[in-house]
Amino acid sequence: MKHVIALAGLALLTACADTATVKGASDPQAGFAFVADGTNRSTGAKAAWAQTAADVAANEARARALVAGKTIGPDTAVQVALMNNRGLQAAYADLGLSATDLWETALGPRPSLELSLSGIGEAGLARSLEATVTGAILDLATRKPRTRIAETHFRQAQLEALAETLALAAETRMAWIDAVAAFEASSLIARAQGTAEAASELAAELGRTGAMNRADQAREHVFTAELAAERAEARLEAQLAKEKLTRLMGLYGASTDFYVPDRLPSLPGRRPGRSNAEALALQHRVDLAIGKLELEAIAQEYRLTSQTRRIEGAEVTAGAEVERSDDNETEVARVLQASLEIPLYDTTKLTSRRGALEYSRAAHELAQHAVNARSEARSAHAEVTGTYNIARHWRDEVLPLRREIDREALKSYNGMLTSTFELIEDARDGLEAQLSTAEAKADYWRAEANLKTMIWGPPAGGDE
Repeated sequence: MKHVIALAGLALLTACADTATVKGASDPQAGFAFVADGTNRSTGAKAAWAQTAADVAANEARARALVAGKTIGPDTAVQVALMNNRGLQAAYADLGLSATDLWETALGPRPSLELSLSGIGEAGLARSLEATVTGAILDLATRKPRTRIAETHFRQAQLEALAETLALAAETRMAWIDAVAAFEASSLIARAQGTAEAASELAAELGRTGAMNRADQAREHVFTAELAAERAEARLEAQLAKEKLTRLMGLYGASTDFYVPDRLPSLPGRRPGRSNAEALALQHRVDLAIGKLELEAIAQEYRLTSQTRRIEGAEVTAGAEVERSDDNETEVARVLQASLEIPLYDTTKLTSRRGALEYSRAAHELAQHAVNARSEARSAHAEVTGTYNIARHWRDEVLPLRREIDREALKSYNGMLTSTFELIEDARDGLEAQLSTAEAKADYWRAEANLKTMIWGPPAGGDE
């Protein structure tokens, strides 16, 4: 009767796993500490990875507590978005999938145990029992380099998750600025509309007494009508801007009951900008870090391919067969079978050429990204300082002069030296000056937010 026992190959194959890497990659939050730390350093907000229904519910509850019935600032908006935006949670799931790939690679080959029975005798006993352990030579030979490649891809996934987080934070902050700027414009138009309506009523009264002809009355009324249309447009723009902010924060239902300020913060007292923005961009840009890892991955892949192409698809079967003859003598025979898939032609030169070209392409792309990053940082710095100067000019030069004109026009009107029509024309010019001042201030705050984005990473939808 034959008996087959498994050799130590099964234990050997199982022991191939990289214990430390497996432990790290199998953590449910694998890689997220890096994302959370980078997010906090760049935005001041805390990222949250919701992996269960309970996590999602908890994040939604915290988001509601932060916004419900409150007037929120940009930092609160960003914090809510980072904990409550489902699209960002999907990006974090990609990070988890990359960790799972690393985990699987680090575990090493998974052997299979095959059993077979043969030679059933009259007594119903098997005369032969065979056991074999099958594993892949390719897995054994390339586990360490493949694990290094998987680790590199995992680090790329971490950076990509961080890039998604920073992009959402930047877009949310910009949406908050747009919403507040729209409400500020609507408020300015509303104040001017009140003055115009009073003038329109006066024009109607003068028309009834014959003191103002129909043409002048029409001029008074059309200004009021135009302001009403402009205010309706401004309110719609404000509503849509707030809705975009709501969407980015992942809010719906009763959670949308929040407010934004009626006006943007005043300009800072000191000149803004960062003269070292270019150096900071080279140091912190996430897309550049991803490009560096891409170079590393290509180099690793190239070495791996050149080492294993010749044994791709090979498998080994290891075991032992124990056979007992009729005279009770035992014979042990080793079982070792190997199959090898041999390529039809030598691809060493082809592989080297492909690897060199892929590496060269990635290196040139990274170099161009670095040039772009430096230029974008310089442009963002110039934009901050430029918009600050423009906004300050509107605030300190144009607007005071326009207000002086309005005061003098009102004095002339009260002294019956000018007509109501002239007063309304001055009022319209004054409103345009106020709107331009507010828009210049909004442009500055947008530029300030964009500078931070250009230091840490490209904007959402930008080139990567």
